[in-house]
Amino acid sequence: MKNVLIINGHPDKESFNFGLAEAYKRGALSKGYEVKEINIRELEFNPNLQFGYRKRTELEPDLIDAQEKIKWADHLVLIYPVWWGSIPAIMKGFFDRVFLPGFAFQKRENSVWWDKLLKNKSARIISTLDQPALYYWLIYRQPSNNAVKKLTLQFCGINPVSITTIGPIRLLKENYRQKWINRIEKFGEQSK
Repeated sequence: MKNVLIINGHPDKESFNFGLAEAYKRGALSKGYEVKEINIRELEFNPNLQFGYRKRTELEPDLIDAQEKIKWADHLVLIYPVWWGSIPAIMKGFFDRVFLPGFAFQKRENSVWWDKLLKNKSARIISTLDQPALYYWLIYRQPSNNAVKKLTLQFCGINPVSITTIGPIRLLKENYRQKWINRIEKFGEQSK
């Protein structure tokens, strides 16, 4: 059995991203996977890494719980909108505060290299945007997806990481939205 953690970075619970998260969850549960969720909008924490890595800021209880869920998970699903070519500020703050040295990675003494502490996990990124997904990929080279995939997840050892980008959201007709909901539910059934 696989442990699946869904991390939703959209700050609006009425968003299509929450519908996508529910669809993935339904699919995973239908195949007997255990599912936990983190809706970043519901967490109480300071998203500012106040002292950088120079001085440790104590983790709030919600962030300690988030770290426990990440350790528990075999497969992570990150769902977020692309705003200004990036992820929402609250999600960036979540990454800054949770994916810390000693938890997600560890720098080697007197070296530019590091140890990846979140190995043996896979992930899927599901991002939404208000431009065609192909345009975001071809013209802009999908900076938010690359940052999350390569500079966060794979940096910490999470691999493989699959990416699904949906857009333009604001122009999707209801039947097309439903097709995406169905597709994401199928991804949940596979949870890979």
